[in-house]
Amino acid sequence: MATEDSGRMPLLEHFRELRKRTVRSALSIAVFGTVGWIFYSTIVRILTRPVCNLSRAASTPHHCGVLYIDGVLGPLNLQISVAIVTGVILASPIWLYQLWAFVAPALHKREKKYSILFIATATPFFVAGAALAYWILPLAIKVLLGFTPTTLTNLIKFSDYLTFVLHLILVFGLAFELPVFLVALNFGGVLSGKAILKPWRFSVFGITLFSATFVPTSDPLTMGLLALPLVGFYFAAGGIALLNDRRRASKIVE
Repeated sequence: MATEDSGRMPLLEHFRELRKRTVRSALSIAVFGTVGWIFYSTIVRILTRPVCNLSRAASTPHHCGVLYIDGVLGPLNLQISVAIVTGVILASPIWLYQLWAFVAPALHKREKKYSILFIATATPFFVAGAALAYWILPLAIKVLLGFTPTTLTNLIKFSDYLTFVLHLILVFGLAFELPVFLVALNFGGVLSGKAILKPWRFSVFGITLFSATFVPTSDPLTMGLLALPLVGFYFAAGGIALLNDRRRASKIVE
């Protein structure tokens, strides 16, 4: 990566770096997306489980009549969407590293040594967030469909349902990266523990606002299940950063 003597990249280099990281991330998603394309049927069965058991539908006619696919291109678009999101999830270690490599200031040797540690923690946190989203999915579906009047039947367009499910999974997965980035930036010398924790009131408000804005449900339970872990992660990351600052200061004194 070309840098100036001050350690800062000129604007043009920033755009080139962004393009390089974006291309690498897109290629990794495309490669891993083939897994979603090949195992499309299995993934669809897993994603529809909160609403309909497709295995049972094979032997019981109209069991999944609540779900439908619209249009001639509907099945193809659906399979492409599943492949892309599967690629995003499976390629998360690669594009998370590309994101970290772009955000970290010029990745000097001091920051580079934390890259492996960042990926080793960022990937499990992303998976944990996605798993939590899938775990609460049946509850969210039940709450939302509970508003349907008893005299009506709620027919769900499968593409809309899939968008809802994948949106929920991606929001939870990406949100769980908050503590990883905070700790990584602290270890890289960009943020101090005090800088992380000082605006804690605004941070808690921001986390709550993020949960209310980006979670694709309107029920407070789902939003709370995202906001509460994030608040805990935020304070935990701040505590780890403070300990690291003390360790760093003690080394300077010695």
